Amino acid sequence: MSFLLRLLVTAASLWVATKLVDGIRFTGESYLPLLGVALVFGAVNTIVKPVAKLLSFPVTILTLGLFLLVVNGLMLWLTSSLSGALGLGFRVSGFGAAVLGAIVVSITGAVLGALLPDGDDD
Repeated sequence: MSFLLRLLVTAASLWVATKLVDGIRFTGESYLPLLGVALVFGAVNTIVKPVAKLLSFPVTILTLGLFLLVVNGLMLWLTSSLSGALGLGFRVSGFGAAVLGAIVVSITGAVLGALLPDGDDD
């Protein structure tokens, strides 16, 4: 999937999370800042998440992988903090909302990603 297509899927997944999860809000006047939030989310997942997964590996093993839900929630919460500092209008109000929002974003992203062509069909 191309970068722009992945960015649009991530932005759509974040938008769905704002509609389904009470503690997640997007107050932007247009959808362009949501693309900025998707960029921040992608950067956090590319840079910070591998380090967090490595450091939490023993706990992840003990919980049979369930701790990865916590890691994903923390990445969404960090995205909220960075987006707030950048004035993008994306806010996650608590840890529970962050974990539930991360689940919604993951499921929505997987469904949308499966529906889109991957570019390998030649």
